[in-house]
Amino acid sequence: MPLVRISHRSSVTEAYQKALSNGVQEAMESTLQVPVNDRFHILTDHASGLIFDAHYLGIERTADCVAIQITLRKGRTVEMKQALYRRIVENLAKAPGLRPEDVLICLVENDLADWSFGNGEAQYVR
Repeated sequence: MPLVRISHRSSVTEAYQKALSNGVQEAMESTLQVPVNDRFHILTDHASGLIFDAHYLGIERTADCVAIQITLRKGRTVEMKQALYRRIVENLAKAPGLRPEDVLICLVENDLADWSFGNGEAQYVR
C-alpha cells in the first residue's frame, strides 16, 4: 500500500488534481505491480510554501513544479524505481500537461510492521 503525497500550487483545478493522482497511480500499477484498488493519495495545495530551486542539478524548473512523495514497502529494484520515475513524468506530461522538469519524486521505504490499515492492527504482520 503506497501512501502518496502530492504537493502542488493552489491555483489548479479539481481536474488537474485528478490527473496528478491518476498519472501517479497508473505508473505505480504498471511499474511496481501495485494493485488497482490500492489508492491512498493525499493532495495538498499551497498558495505559498513550495520552495524549489529553479536550477538545481541544471534542471530548469517553473512555478508549476510539484513534489511527489511515495511511502512504500522496501524491496523494489533500482530498475523498477527508475521505470516508475519515467512513467510518472510521461503520464503527467500527457495529463495534466506538466513538464518533466517540474516533477520532483521522492520514495520513502519501510517494512511490513510499519503499516496499519485500520482497527489499530498491523495487518501485514499477522
